[in-house]
Amino acid sequence: MVDAVTVVAVALLVGGVVGTVVPLVPGGGLSLAGVYLYWWGSGFAAPGPLALAVLTLLGVLTLLAEYFAGSAAARAGGASWRTTAVAAAVGVALMIVAGPLGLLVGLFGTVFLLEVAAGGDVDRSARAAGYATVGVLASTAIQVLLTTTILLGFLVAVFAL
Repeated sequence: MVDAVTVVAVALLVGGVVGTVVPLVPGGGLSLAGVYLYWWGSGFAAPGPLALAVLTLLGVLTLLAEYFAGSAAARAGGASWRTTAVAAAVGVALMIVAGPLGLLVGLFGTVFLLEVAAGGDVDRSARAAGYATVGVLASTAIQVLLTTTILLGFLVAVFAL
């Protein structure tokens, strides 16, 4: 028989996968909440210590990708820390207004305009903006893969599917 804790834990894990593609929903955090809710509900017995450690590591990697991949990509493309911070704020604000497209346009446009204003090099600015935009898209793909792996790993570890 399946109890309420199991249902909520699995719902949080599924929500974690969905949350990686829905703006402002912390997919990695939901996944970790599902794992730890179940662990608590099982009397700290399941999943076992090794599975719990691996699932936790995957969840932390998901959170790191969620919060830092876009910034790291912008820096790799040559954007300054100031540009990266401003672009992140503008991207989030536009995401709230216009969804994921607002995030991408806001991020690209902000990085491009601030880098042009700072150095005047259009090619370098376009490169930095492109890196930032691709970084955000790659981060989302990585998050989907990681949260799906957490969900499947949890199901295998707990239910031996």
